[in-house]
Amino acid sequence: METTKPLLETQQLELAYGAFKAVNGVNLCIKPGTIHTVIGPNGAGKTSLFHCLTGERRPTSGRILLQGEDITRQPAHGRVALGMARSFQITSLFQELSVLENLRLAAQGVDGWRALNFWQRLNARQQHIQTANEILERLGLSDRAAIPAGELSHGQQRILEVGMAICARPRLLLLDEPTSGMGIDDIPAMTRLIGELGKDHSILLIEHNMSIVMSISDIITVMNRGQVLVEGAPETVRQDQRVREAYLGEAA
Repeated sequence: METTKPLLETQQLELAYGAFKAVNGVNLCIKPGTIHTVIGPNGAGKTSLFHCLTGERRPTSGRILLQGEDITRQPAHGRVALGMARSFQITSLFQELSVLENLRLAAQGVDGWRALNFWQRLNARQQHIQTANEILERLGLSDRAAIPAGELSHGQQRILEVGMAICARPRLLLLDEPTSGMGIDDIPAMTRLIGELGKDHSILLIEHNMSIVMSISDIITVMNRGQVLVEGAPETVRQDQRVREAYLGEAA
């Protein structure tokens, strides 16, 4: 019998703009320790759903629960404090600061307002640096630690941003099209990173690259017109005729 409680779930979630429902009665269940990917064509509602989950948009109706706690009205920063972290479609880094400093600031940010206390003990700063160095190595960017983040390739910047998100040691990591704009040579590194992170984190992923989706996802939710069309393991989704015709193509 399945006893694992959801880490994150939505109940009849809706986001409406007048008569148009960008998210229309979505029931989503993210289980602990899984990589759960949401796919669908442009306009399917996946990004609107993502924004509701991260607190950027307030749903018109329905509920969002994080480990059973209702967070529907929690602001974005409140969700971070509860163990959610996210990356963005558009890279958001401190371009002039070094790669290591970007990670250190992300680690320091976990302290919230206490990060502004200039009289904090030295070991607190050392702990942030240690966290930054650990994640730097995990990202495979140790040899780039001292250079400004703005000098990284686009693909490396995307990887760094994911690293900044995990500095918070989140229970749930939300990634919004992490391979967006990446060159073909950088995509395998991001794919490996997400797969590795999936061993330690629960991940909700929005991604358009179907080869990545099929290779690393445990569960895939296919959205269409604001609703869930199909959900299941990669092979189940791959074999569904509606998905094959609408999203993957017959050659998939």
